[in-house]
Amino acid sequence: MNYETTIGLEVHVELATKTKIFCACSAAFGAKPNTQTCPVCTGQPGALPVLNRRVVELATAMGLALHSKITARPRFDRKNYFYPDNPQNYQISQLYAPLCTGGYLDVQTDEGEKRVRIHEMHMEEDAGKLIHMEEEDRTVIDLNRAGVPLIEIVTEPDMKNAEEVTAFLETLRHRILYLQASDCKLNEGSMRVDVNLSLHEAGAKELGTRTEMKNLNSFRAIRRAIASEEARQAELLSKGERVIQETRRWDDVKEESVSMRGKENAQDYRYFPEPDLPPLLLDQEWIESVRSSLPEFREEKILRFQKEYDLSLYDAGVLCAEKSMADFFEETAALSKNPKKAANWLMGETLRLKREQNLPEGEIPFSPEHLAKLIRLAEEGKLNSSLAKEVFLIMFGSDRDPEEIAQEKGFLATADEDSLRETVKEVIEENPVPVEQYRSGTKKVLGFLIGQTMKKLGGRADPAMISRLLTEELGN
Repeated sequence: MNYETTIGLEVHVELATKTKIFCACSAAFGAKPNTQTCPVCTGQPGALPVLNRRVVELATAMGLALHSKITARPRFDRKNYFYPDNPQNYQISQLYAPLCTGGYLDVQTDEGEKRVRIHEMHMEEDAGKLIHMEEEDRTVIDLNRAGVPLIEIVTEPDMKNAEEVTAFLETLRHRILYLQASDCKLNEGSMRVDVNLSLHEAGAKELGTRTEMKNLNSFRAIRRAIASEEARQAELLSKGERVIQETRRWDDVKEESVSMRGKENAQDYRYFPEPDLPPLLLDQEWIESVRSSLPEFREEKILRFQKEYDLSLYDAGVLCAEKSMADFFEETAALSKNPKKAANWLMGETLRLKREQNLPEGEIPFSPEHLAKLIRLAEEGKLNSSLAKEVFLIMFGSDRDPEEIAQEKGFLATADEDSLRETVKEVIEENPVPVEQYRSGTKKVLGFLIGQTMKKLGGRADPAMISRLLTEELGN
């Protein structure tokens, strides 16, 4: 039987605040377990939450970036559940009046542009982290993450395959990174994706029973999990069996999902208004001030780079993949007055060395000023392309002045025309056969003579100047 897939997502994003959502504990990742806690985030009796204003600002900015409607009077609710990673036995979240409702994100797929609608986006606190120590047959808990601010973005079930899911998540991730609202590292858990998937007979109006898949910590895992769950549900349906609404955990090593628990609905959590936090009042003037602070997003920047710098769609896309790279390119282009060369150095040698050295996203270990200076040295004929690459290798990571490096290595081209002309004359005298070939009309041997001249000069000359001098001395 022919089945169609329907997919909706729940995307949790840890916001890049210095402190947690309801207390002053650090929200930084990677600290020693249980060292960033206090009575509030560990759920001690009598401890009261105080809302972090920066969380509301970042979450509102994200809502505006998704074209959502901002709720003027959002409020928090208690989501009650008992689980070891939840020290309060409830989570402060939003159900009845979430911060954002509606909205959309347009994404590019192989079939063209697709609009994925947003159902809602709300603020909440993160839970702790359970660490399963299988060799010791025990589980320990780290509460450093408890209380870290989250936004949860819930989409409508508008996607139909893994390609559309990946396109949406990549576009969403770029948007969040451009906002600097989160680092969106799936491997560290600062961006977590739950996939809700169902199958139904082709052409049927009613959707099938959905399952929710958790523990997806990479785009690769998301694609594999979707393929696996599609196959599992199709097999059940083809046998006339029923798909159970449940939450499943993806095991990327075994490439399969396993049932965790029955899928809860809102009523199972016994939501009620959070008594310790009053509703927020967001006036329109404040909302517009947040809107005015939104950056130029990746999609807009790509279009501008194509128009303003005459870059191809591909080149603009590569340069705008990271906001830091896009900003670096613009600064270098302005300083060097040569956008094409700036783009080539960043897309070529810079990205190659970043990959080889496994540098983190956003890090470029030299300054735009020094790259612009290297470009000018090459354009002025003081460095040929091969020596410029050697200078760049030293400059990468050390951020030293490229001219100082070139002088230290003896790479700077000889600029004295008289001495260069003498060397050219020597090459002409030492190579009578190619000289005669050139004068007889075989102009391609000029490249050989240029090479011989550069060899004599140790590469320290401007090939364009050498070509001119050779042409003059050869009489054509």
